Amino acid sequence: MRKFTKAAAALALAAGALTTVNATSANAAQAAGSLHGCPSGAVCVYPQNAGWNGDRPSLAFYSYGAHNLNNQVGQHYVLNNQTGGATARTCTGYNGTGDCQGYLQPGYYVDKNLTPINSILLVRP
Repeated sequence: MRKFTKAAAALALAAGALTTVNATSANAAQAAGSLHGCPSGAVCVYPQNAGWNGDRPSLAFYSYGAHNLNNQVGQHYVLNNQTGGATARTCTGYNGTGDCQGYLQPGYYVDKNLTPINSILLVRP
């Protein structure tokens, strides 16, 4: 009976931890290796209103600096799967200008309206 109790307690603790992770507004994700088809070291954008799109991103950016977007409107998942603490920002202007919003941490994604967004800025730590 003692083993069952310990196992049940561990299971309850694990279930509580999963509930806590799922409840975070930042949408935590795992940053090591490929994640939802996004290669390690990249920031990926998924097609409009397609969620993870079967783990097939439509765009992947690898280098630090600004990456201009074309014809990206409506809701898209944007996933930061970079390593080493690099962040990503969405900007209303081309070439990383205008209103650059937030700092998307490695291992996190956001469901974002890209209609006013014209570039994604990958920021070196």
